Amino acid sequence: MRNSEDRVKKASGDAARLTEELRAEQEHAASIEKLRKSLEQQVADVQVRLDQAENSALKGGKRIIQKLESRIVELESERDLEIRHHQETLKELRKNDRALKDLSFQAEEDRKSHVRLEDTIDKLQNKLKTYKRQIEEAEEIAAINLAKFRKAQDDIGNDRAERAVSVLAQRAASRAPSVVRK
Repeated sequence: MRNSEDRVKKASGDAARLTEELRAEQEHAASIEKLRKSLEQQVADVQVRLDQAENSALKGGKRIIQKLESRIVELESERDLEIRHHQETLKELRKNDRALKDLSFQAEEDRKSHVRLEDTIDKLQNKLKTYKRQIEEAEEIAAINLAKFRKAQDDIGNDRAERAVSVLAQRAASRAPSVVRK
């Protein structure tokens, strides 16, 4: 009986210990269950916030995408405008190059013409000098001839005057006797 009592005491101690362990385990399970529920609630809250963040990011991303797409359109129109501007500038450059070539050609032609004109001017000036010299020589010859002519004219005039005087004297002499006769 003692043995049985000892076993009963032992069994009731074991049962009390097991009851105590069971209660501790039940409390532990209850706290773990509270912790699990709390974590599940946090996970649900985080999931809601994540969904909200994804939605707002999606909306914000769409807005950013729209802004970027409109910026792309603006940049493409600016690029097209710059391309047109560049093409106009190239046309103007080609036009100016042609004008420059024309002007260079014209300047070269003018320079050649100027050289030819200078040569012609030099030749004409040489001719002019020659003509002036010839004119001076002709004037000298003319002056000499004029002097000779005047001298000859004076000589002829003197001869004529002398002849006229002699003719008049002869006439006068021939008239005088006839006047006397009358």
